[in-house]
Amino acid sequence: MAELAESLRSELDRYPVGGKLPSSRALVERYRVSPVTVSRALAQLAAEGLVVTRPGAGAYRARPRTADPAHGDTSWQEVTLSAEGAGELVPRSVDASGVLVCLTTPPTGVIGLNSGYLHPSIQPERAMAAALARAGRRPGAWGRPPTEGLPELRDWFAREIGGAVAAADVLVTAGGQSALTTALRALAQPGAPVLVESPTYPGLLAIARASGLRPVPVPVDADGVRPELLAAAFEATGARVFVCQPLFQNPTGAVLSAARRPEVLRIARAAGAFVVEDDYARALAHEDAGPPPATLAAEDADGVVVHVRSLTKATSPSLRVGALAARGPVLDRLRAIQVVDSFFVPRPLQEAALELVGAPAWPRHLRAVAAELRHRRDVLAGALRRELPGLELSHLPSGGYQLWTRLTGGGDDATFAAGALRAGVAVAPGRPFFCAEPPGQYIRLGFAGVSGPGELVEAVQRLRGGVPGLPANPVEGIRTAP
Repeated sequence: MAELAESLRSELDRYPVGGKLPSSRALVERYRVSPVTVSRALAQLAAEGLVVTRPGAGAYRARPRTADPAHGDTSWQEVTLSAEGAGELVPRSVDASGVLVCLTTPPTGVIGLNSGYLHPSIQPERAMAAALARAGRRPGAWGRPPTEGLPELRDWFAREIGGAVAAADVLVTAGGQSALTTALRALAQPGAPVLVESPTYPGLLAIARASGLRPVPVPVDADGVRPELLAAAFEATGARVFVCQPLFQNPTGAVLSAARRPEVLRIARAAGAFVVEDDYARALAHEDAGPPPATLAAEDADGVVVHVRSLTKATSPSLRVGALAARGPVLDRLRAIQVVDSFFVPRPLQEAALELVGAPAWPRHLRAVAAELRHRRDVLAGALRRELPGLELSHLPSGGYQLWTRLTGGGDDATFAAGALRAGVAVAPGRPFFCAEPPGQYIRLGFAGVSGPGELVEAVQRLRGGVPGLPANPVEGIRTAP
């Protein structure tokens, strides 16, 4: 689509203002692309103000835009925005740099190992399109949904979470990020500490800081968060919230061990604290992972756990449908904050999600993703083992979409990321995953967002030849956990 849009953009001077461009059928035949590609390319030019599309008539060259008006003086905002946080214990800064590293689409020709989403080739596009079409034909599909979400969708989420969680305990949210934002706003007041895993997902740190909270790190190893350090952190800070990813933790891929799971709940309960369980990757288990452990929410009898999950990671970045589950008085607070912030999740999106997860194609898609992610993980790990001993992998995950590697030569992660981009590979530097000083220099390499395993091998080869100071002689292998 981008190539076609660029080609059409370069030819616009051939047409007078108001002149008609070739028909969509003519463009399909000329460029040998699909009608959908033509439609998207023309939509891109229309968004840029270069063409005007008229349904049933075609596309026409638009009148050039006049020069932008002179900009006013906005320097006063620096004083106002700085003064806003002067009286707060924790100024509410909004730093989205760590999130944007993972969301930015790499330029053409750059292999994106920075993505946290499935490549379109392994998204259930046909199943989603069919679900959306069926949802659109449902009576009342465009009506106002219940503020808590469609009852059938809440029931599906409750069954997926398990344990004593019922549909009445579930709120449908606009994805996992929205659910985490609601949870932190409900559970902690500005200036309060919130315990987080270290390292952890940069989007969580951004939410906490934007809410005026003070994230406090609790180290993670291959078995998940360390209970003795969690207990010490609660005692030292007086925190009342701990946010964790017990299953395929981002970025390490760690799974909270069976021995530590009850300990985490016991420690939080003794501290009078909530555990926010971000169960983002349950649908991203690899083919060799075995049965996943139950959710912490399913093992919680006292309302300690506030559970977060989303359909987005296993489907598409645009299917932003998730859930918050909690029991006890906290549910009313969660509901109130969500209603104030967003009213409700659009009903057509909820209906489409319900159609998707109820279709025979859904379990087939999950099996296909499990097999594909395992294959990609093994291909990337094998390529690193052969080509880049300077990137150490201490844990081979059995779920998720990333490998967490450490620079062994004392290099800097930001310098590595910049060199990788010059070599044609986008990676995520490790520093944004820590809320305090990192114990080493790390790089996160995602394997779900590329077109196929071949691109993973090509990416490692580019890194080997294009990043200065990185050892590239083949060695016996990188260290991996069993």
